[in-house]
Amino acid sequence: MKNLLWSLTLFGLLILLPVNGMVDFDEMEWFTDFNGTKMFQTEGDIYSDAKFPMVGLTLIQSAAAKGAVCLDGSPPGYHFHRGSGSGARNWLVQLEGGGWCDTIRNCVYRKTTRRGSSKYMEKQIPFTGILSDKAAENPDFYNWNRVKVRYCDGGSFSGDSENKAAQLQFRGKRIWLAAMEELMSKGMRQAKQALLSGCSAGGLASILRCDDFGNMFSSSTRVKCLSDAGFFLDAIDVSGGRSLRRLYAGVVKLQKLETKLPKDCLNRLNPTSCFFPQNLINQIKTPLFILNAAYDSWQIQESIAPKSADPSGSWHDCRLNYAKCSTSQIHFLQGFRNRMVNFVKGFAKPSKNGVFLNSCFAHCQTERYDTWYSKNSPAVKNKGIAVAVGDWYFERGGAKLIDCAYPCDKTCHNLVFRG
Repeated sequence: MKNLLWSLTLFGLLILLPVNGMVDFDEMEWFTDFNGTKMFQTEGDIYSDAKFPMVGLTLIQSAAAKGAVCLDGSPPGYHFHRGSGSGARNWLVQLEGGGWCDTIRNCVYRKTTRRGSSKYMEKQIPFTGILSDKAAENPDFYNWNRVKVRYCDGGSFSGDSENKAAQLQFRGKRIWLAAMEELMSKGMRQAKQALLSGCSAGGLASILRCDDFGNMFSSSTRVKCLSDAGFFLDAIDVSGGRSLRRLYAGVVKLQKLETKLPKDCLNRLNPTSCFFPQNLINQIKTPLFILNAAYDSWQIQESIAPKSADPSGSWHDCRLNYAKCSTSQIHFLQGFRNRMVNFVKGFAKPSKNGVFLNSCFAHCQTERYDTWYSKNSPAVKNKGIAVAVGDWYFERGGAKLIDCAYPCDKTCHNLVFRG
C-alpha cells in the first residue's frame, strides 16, 4: 500500500496530537478524491515528473547565543531559494506547520523528530505550490525570494520559556526573531513587497505573527499575510466537549504563553481563547488572507470527532472518508461550516482582507501543486486558489470567496484516509 499512496510528509502537513497519545497525521495513508475519481501516485512519480526544486537546509548558527533553539536545544533552520529578475526584491516567508505538543511526554517525544530538533530535519525539501520557481505552477510568486522557516518549537512560534527538569526549550518567539533577523540581513530589509504565509500550525503562526511581520518594514513596502488551514475553531466535538480547547490549554500552560499572546485579546479573554484565530483576526492591522477548507480534514479528525470523543467508534468511517458520513453526521459538519462562515464574513468586510473558503475535505492547499495552481485546482466562483491570493495581494479584483455548502463544489481535491 505504501508505494501506491502519497505521504502527507511530502507536503509538510500536521503531526496529529490527540488527547490520548501521539499519532502522525502526516504519515497516515491517503489518496485524493477529485470529482469522484481516486488519484493514486507514487512519491517517485511526483519527484521525477514534476521536477520540483530541492532546496537545502540552512541552520541559523547565531541563534543558540540568543537562546533561539528547538525543543532539544539544537539550532533552528530554514530553506531559502533566492529570487531573480522582477522578483529580486520581493519576499515570501512560509512558516512550516506540524501540530503542537501539549504535555511534557509529547514534547519529549517530539524532540526525537524533525518537529522538535534540527538534527532530524531533512537536508533538502521540495519547493512546491506557492514556493515553486516555475511561472506555470506559481505565476505571481515564482521569482520571489522564497523561504520556508522550519517548525521545531511545538507552540506555533509563540513561546519563550523552558522546562529544565524535562530539558525542553520552548523558544518559538525567539526562533521567529532570529529567523527574521537573518533574512533581513540577506536582503529582506530592502523588500519592495513581502508576504508572510503558513500552513496549519504555521497558518496559526502567520496570524499570531502577522502584525510583527508588518511592523518590520517601512510604509513603502507592501506587506500582507496569508493563513492556509490555520483557522482552527473553538468547536464543540461530537461528545459535547471541546477537544481542541483542551489541547490548546495544555500548550498555553506548558509553554507559559499567558503573557505572550496578543495583548488586546488578553485584555478581553482568557489566554487559551487567545490562541484561537476567531478571537484574533479582527484586531490584526496588517492585511490578512484566510484560506481554509470549510470541512478541514485535521479539524474533523482531532477537534470535531477525535477518538477520545467517540468511544463507540460511530464516527470512525466518516472521520476517514467523507463519503461514508451519515446524513446526521453531515448535518453536524454543516453546523461547523456555518460557524466558520459566520466568523470569516465579518472578517472579510474590510477591503484590506481576503477570504477563500471552499467546501472541501482538505487541509493545507497552498503547498501542493495540484491544489495551488493546476488545470483542475479547487475553485470558488470559477476562481482558483492561486489566482484568488494573487488578486488579493496585488489588488487586482475580488478576493472574498465563500463556497456554497457540501456537496455543491465539484472542484475539490478531497482527502480520504486509510486508518
